Amino acid sequence: DLDECAASPCKDHQYCLNTDGSFSCKACDASCVGCTGEGSQQCKTCASGYMKEDEKCTDIDECNLPEKVCTEENQDCVNTSGSYKCVCSEGFEDKDGTCVQT
Repeated sequence: DLDECAASPCKDHQYCLNTDGSFSCKACDASCVGCTGEGSQQCKTCASGYMKEDEKCTDIDECNLPEKVCTEENQDCVNTSGSYKCVCSEGFEDKDGTCVQT
């Protein structure tokens, strides 16, 4: 078997998987910018919203940072994979970008 992966035939956001007589390109984990294999522990560098922790890229919980990310009144922070979103608190709704009581 010829190792086609030695020639790095895959794109930057993929890793090469050598198979018998061929190869396939697999997508890197969402937490990676470039990778050497499957999973968040194989990242070359971590994507935005992720940090290296225990040798793998893990999500940063922006909602637990010392500096508040959702600064509008009556707004709550919801952590998402690689990011966060600001939503109106319970009993409030978004009206033209402001959270008003329902």
